[in-house]
Amino acid sequence: MSDRGGRDVKHIFVTGGVASALGKGITAASLGRLLKARGLRVTLQKLDPYINVDPGTMNPFEHGEVFVTDDGGETDLDLGHYERFIDENLHRGSSVSSGQIWQSVITKERRGDYLGKTVQVIPHITDEIKSRILGVSEGMDVVITEVGGTVGDIEGLPFLEAIRQLRHDVGRDNILYVHCALVPYIAAAGELKTKPAQHSVRELRSIGIQPDVLVLRSDRDLEGDLRRKVAMQCDVDVDAVIAAVDAASLYQVPLAMREEGLDRVVVDRLDLPEVEPDLTVWTRLVERVQAAREPVTIGLVGKYVELPDAYLSVVEALRHGGIAVGVDVEIRWIASDDLHLDVPASGPSDHAVGSDGSDERVERLLAGVDGVLVPGGFGFRGVDGKIAAIGWARRHQVPFLGLCLGLQSAVVEFARNVAGLPEAHSSEFEPTTPDPVIDLMPDQRDVTDKGGTMRLGSYPAKLLESSLTRRLYGDEPVVYERHRHRYEVNNRYRERLSDAGLVFSGLSPNDRLVEFIELRDHPFFVATQAHPEFMSRPTRPHPLFAGFVAAARQHHREALGRLPVELDEPTAGEVAAATHVTVPEPSLSAIAGVVGDPRADERRP
Repeated sequence: MSDRGGRDVKHIFVTGGVASALGKGITAASLGRLLKARGLRVTLQKLDPYINVDPGTMNPFEHGEVFVTDDGGETDLDLGHYERFIDENLHRGSSVSSGQIWQSVITKERRGDYLGKTVQVIPHITDEIKSRILGVSEGMDVVITEVGGTVGDIEGLPFLEAIRQLRHDVGRDNILYVHCALVPYIAAAGELKTKPAQHSVRELRSIGIQPDVLVLRSDRDLEGDLRRKVAMQCDVDVDAVIAAVDAASLYQVPLAMREEGLDRVVVDRLDLPEVEPDLTVWTRLVERVQAAREPVTIGLVGKYVELPDAYLSVVEALRHGGIAVGVDVEIRWIASDDLHLDVPASGPSDHAVGSDGSDERVERLLAGVDGVLVPGGFGFRGVDGKIAAIGWARRHQVPFLGLCLGLQSAVVEFARNVAGLPEAHSSEFEPTTPDPVIDLMPDQRDVTDKGGTMRLGSYPAKLLESSLTRRLYGDEPVVYERHRHRYEVNNRYRERLSDAGLVFSGLSPNDRLVEFIELRDHPFFVATQAHPEFMSRPTRPHPLFAGFVAAARQHHREALGRLPVELDEPTAGEVAAATHVTVPEPSLSAIAGVVGDPRADERRP
């Protein structure tokens, strides 16, 4: 298959051995960044061997966050890394699971597409996998495909066989295999051990795949003798043995891979154009991350805080906000269960925060935070704790940002404690509540399947003129954000909530769905029904997160009794040059206009 210029598309496959969580996704994303910096058109793809059709119905404790693409794909969290590193929007075809493959093959068999042939793993399953890989290559110079799992896993064998066959289908000169393996340090012996990596490569070769590049993950550098030993034992050139040493920040990894020569080896092996990569912006980005000293503490109140990967994109978006503002964002993980009010879900006046004495617990757990963020989630557990945290932020004038369920919880809290509806709740959690201020969307009432049936993907929202939300987005009248939810603000209560002071700062184009809310008499109280974290990039921080972190910095400085001008820090112009965003002046005298919309070039017509 050839690209638009007539050159063959190059395919790079990233596999892993010895153990999971070696950083294959970061390796693939970093390589993508390096190749894009050379002017190449690059896309990335993830192959997952699990039988689920997608991770949309999987427990976050099992899988981490579900990353949503513009076209509504519920995908692996590695796609978030890909988008953030190469700064491109991927699509549902960029995430392929065994479940999708088998479902497609069985559907074709039922339709009679195979003309009565016996349907087998080879060729039918492997052909379907290959078609998915080739399907994302149109218009690209390079396709980087990460194969999930580890070499030797039974469920991953069809994927490995498919990428082996592709070497024959598209030509050996157009395929490159990168294998990631662990090189552990044995403290008792005082040395790094390469045997696990060697056995991993031997397993891969037994399948018929000879790796071209080895990326060896360790907590310390690899000495020259060790590299030569691995190169000889695994039949790989010495310059293709790449050390992947633990880095302080994910965003340092592309520069570390550049120093190791990963992109140079790939360009040489695939006969790609020899162009020096332009990493100026990325280097400035890393320098800015390293230079940040002023701490800002964000209390992240969630249901799945025991597994931070469940909120991976939220955490990264907060870090991007820190990059824009020039601060070191520290996250205090707060389990919403720990803030739970021990009262009946529909008790009349006991919903007021602190009425049962538990306010002391909320005060203790949230004391000292500069901002409160409540992310999305599902299920009743921990909802009362989120509502308590939001009430605390509202009353104490602490910056608050709510995402998806965070908006819904904010509406419930406001309805109970400000709008005079003490029994207000979401019908998702309390079906018999007399005041369902959050209710099921009309088009969801007859839906019975769980997977892929929510409001998914990118949708437009009209922003209220003169609202803080609109100013944060650079005064854009319409913005697009990605969604993943079934419930919305109940329109029957909009007038009452508005009369009580809740501002509906963003609505769907037909005015039927509430997309953003805010409070005017508060330093920063903003929530969205969307998941803006999926659109944030390190080089283009999302305006909501940059504004939120800026407000948190202001709160932090006021709490210390310090004036912003006391700090010697970059000007807004210098920061903009480093990060491609418009950021606040050091005084931060007003949150309005914190950042311009970082996605103006992606604005839909």
